[in-house]
Amino acid sequence: MRVGIISFAHGHAHAYASSLVTIDGVEIVGIADEEEKRGNEAAAQYKTTYYQSYQALLDQGLDAVVITSENARHKEHAIAAARAGAAVLCEKPLAHTVADAEEIIAACEAAGVLLQTAFPVRFNEAIKRAKARIDDGEFGEIIAVKGTNRGKNPGGWFNDKQLAGGGAVIDHTVHVVDIMRWVLKEEVQDVYAEIDQHFSAKDIDDAGILSFTFENGVFATLDCSWSRNANFPTWGDVTLEFIGTKGTLKVDAQAQKLDLFHSGGLNYHFWGDNMDDSLVRDFIESVREKQAPSVTGTDGLRALEVAIGAYASAAKGEVIALRGDRKERVSP
Repeated sequence: MRVGIISFAHGHAHAYASSLVTIDGVEIVGIADEEEKRGNEAAAQYKTTYYQSYQALLDQGLDAVVITSENARHKEHAIAAARAGAAVLCEKPLAHTVADAEEIIAACEAAGVLLQTAFPVRFNEAIKRAKARIDDGEFGEIIAVKGTNRGKNPGGWFNDKQLAGGGAVIDHTVHVVDIMRWVLKEEVQDVYAEIDQHFSAKDIDDAGILSFTFENGVFATLDCSWSRNANFPTWGDVTLEFIGTKGTLKVDAQAQKLDLFHSGGLNYHFWGDNMDDSLVRDFIESVREKQAPSVTGTDGLRALEVAIGAYASAAKGEVIALRGDRKERVSP
């Protein structure tokens, strides 16, 4: 399988490339990046060819493309890949606006190519086990959910609203909302949010508290922030608490770790499963077998709608009702 990577602007590009080089039968044909130094370094690291133009990379006849560019460029890159006949794995959020996300989905459908949103948390073992236990009815009917996604400010273009579409709220809402949708098999009906800037020097939102209601009446809250300091031992957290009529289930997606305390401070050693690797392998398998993606473009769109709705809510100080075509719902 001939695979290309468009842009190493996003840090996940290295995680995905590291996985691709270990999969039998997969060749990274090339890496395209407008930043020549960054692109050349990545191409050298993964022993492939550097292309300054993504179109030149697409002209090589690819089976699939991994897009890890700035959020605002996802549409440009995904549509070009679709028109070149390549399956698309697109970094989250699917786009920086709902309109762009809808165009990406439409372009991939028109071209008949697979589109998968990069939501690796679905492949985390603790999250998968939590979903299985809830599906089995162990906790009864879920009536409320509390989530967190608190990390460090990634810096760079993530602090540029034109390129990212916002700050911590768009960056950290989509992961956890996707998991909630996936577990509950329901869509978010409305959202209320309070958003502010507390931790960053740049003019960007880095703190948000979202409250939202699903169509079946389940109430949820989410702390999505860049509140971790520079010395925090890992990038952040993803936690969920599901409150059911028969019990409560708490899950921490990053808890497979060893904390070593010593006179010099703290060493953090993660020993758990690699959800980024599982995401990439799932994508490659879907392309090979010509089967539907496990995480669709619509999944990416629905999670994005909540983040965009949160910004509208914070600006207006009121609950925002989410609307959209609900014909295609949560992927199984």
